[in-house]
Amino acid sequence: MIERIYHQKKLYALIVRSKYKKKKGISFFTDKNATQQFGYMNHKKNHIILPHRHNKRHSKIDITTEVIIILDGILRVDFYNNKEKYLFSKKLYSNDLIMLSNGGHGFKVLKDVKMIEVKQGPYSLSKDKVKFEKANETKIKIK
Repeated sequence: MIERIYHQKKLYALIVRSKYKKKKGISFFTDKNATQQFGYMNHKKNHIILPHRHNKRHSKIDITTEVIIILDGILRVDFYNNKEKYLFSKKLYSNDLIMLSNGGHGFKVLKDVKMIEVKQGPYSLSKDKVKFEKANETKIKIK
């Protein structure tokens, strides 16, 4: 199952739920023009992926995207618009994956969580991130 989360026609997040399965082959979830891309692969025993290398090239990245893989636990993701106004929340569970691409976001651990975060680099905490006040817990809406 794949959820695409839009706000004002912009993709804020792409969630791939743990139940997602495709019978075989390669399926990319992201647009071919996205600055970060990921997909799902399902191959039978003895399938060969030919050795390869990636060419050096320059790319322009306007905004840092993050991919988070939930290994275990439950994580609440709170979505905010670019003016730091709270919008709504989603819950992520073990083996769910999310790519955050626009707007703001915050997190609350609802059950002890182990996760992996992947983002473009080089990353500068002082240049690439702006922190702001979180939403009041009484305003949280899970969609």
